[in-house]
Amino acid sequence: MFNLVSNYKPSGDQNKAISELVDGVKNGKKSQVLLGATGTGKTFTIANVIAQTNKPTLVLAHNKTLAGQLYAEFKELFPNNHVAFFISFYDYYQPEAYVPSSDTYIEKDSSINDEIDEMRHAATSALINNRDVIIVASVSCIYNIGEKEEYENGMLTLNVNDKIKRSDIINKLVEMTYERSELDFHRGTFRAKGDTIEVIPANEKTHGIKIELFGDEVDRITTFDPLTGAIIQSKKSISIFPASHFVTSKEKLNEAIKRIEAELEVRLKELKDNNKLIEEQRLRERTLYDIEMLKETGFCSGIENYSRHLAGSPAGATPHTLMDYFTDDYLIIVDESHITIPQVRGMYAGDQARKSTLVDYGFR
Repeated sequence: MFNLVSNYKPSGDQNKAISELVDGVKNGKKSQVLLGATGTGKTFTIANVIAQTNKPTLVLAHNKTLAGQLYAEFKELFPNNHVAFFISFYDYYQPEAYVPSSDTYIEKDSSINDEIDEMRHAATSALINNRDVIIVASVSCIYNIGEKEEYENGMLTLNVNDKIKRSDIINKLVEMTYERSELDFHRGTFRAKGDTIEVIPANEKTHGIKIELFGDEVDRITTFDPLTGAIIQSKKSISIFPASHFVTSKEKLNEAIKRIEAELEVRLKELKDNNKLIEEQRLRERTLYDIEMLKETGFCSGIENYSRHLAGSPAGATPHTLMDYFTDDYLIIVDESHITIPQVRGMYAGDQARKSTLVDYGFR
């Protein structure tokens, strides 16, 4: 499945390390440690382990720079396989926070890097479509990105000669959070002219998809260059992934809204009973506004705060992360584990403390 391409062969202690690590994986060892000084070929050793075990792999690095370096190395070693990059898509991120001592509320502010967002979508689509996948990720992989099943169910799959109305395709694209744009045609948008619908998928901006209809039948599917309009390739079938990882069916959204309203009622009573009237009013106004947005558009700012209800999970359940997009049988490689593991714990604890304060004071 994995095809390792290199001019070099394992040498010295590498052969023994590879053999022992592969045996450990096959014998079901939960964790193993590879120790080696800088420049001893640890990445090449791990690449050989991946090639011999043939399992989808998540490589976890403790910062974006190191993740980028590992991504470039694995991309070079596995040019014929699916190597993807999954890090935080924020160029700048100021999380929502509240400082009780000074009564200071800090609103969430961020700037999203479109290219990294595209690479994140490419990573999840690769995991759904293939097994020969290596994802190089930062600590971003422990944060919620929406439910895998809903993401898969939200896909639009079309085949030549399929019977489908033009309006049904457009409505489905809107449900998948694609925006209709005739002039500013970019990743995550579509346009419709007559019986032709053009889409630039969320996971690839270099190739657009052109769907040509004859009446209510798919007549032709092609990929094209969005810049020049030149046809690249004809397709018999195509799968288009949602433009957002937070995509939910109408039925599940309606159920989620009921659950949010039920929890809101309980929480408002708690605040009122504790004589926290300002917090009670604040929480009511913010949540009712979010519910209205969810009803009208299917989306709201900070939708990740309602991920438990959207997924139908009980209180205290772990959120859906990148790891849920893998099959049950996969490898996790933790690079620089003496730094990465404490960092994961620290980020989890810090995030929990910040959000607990927001909940206590009626911001969530």
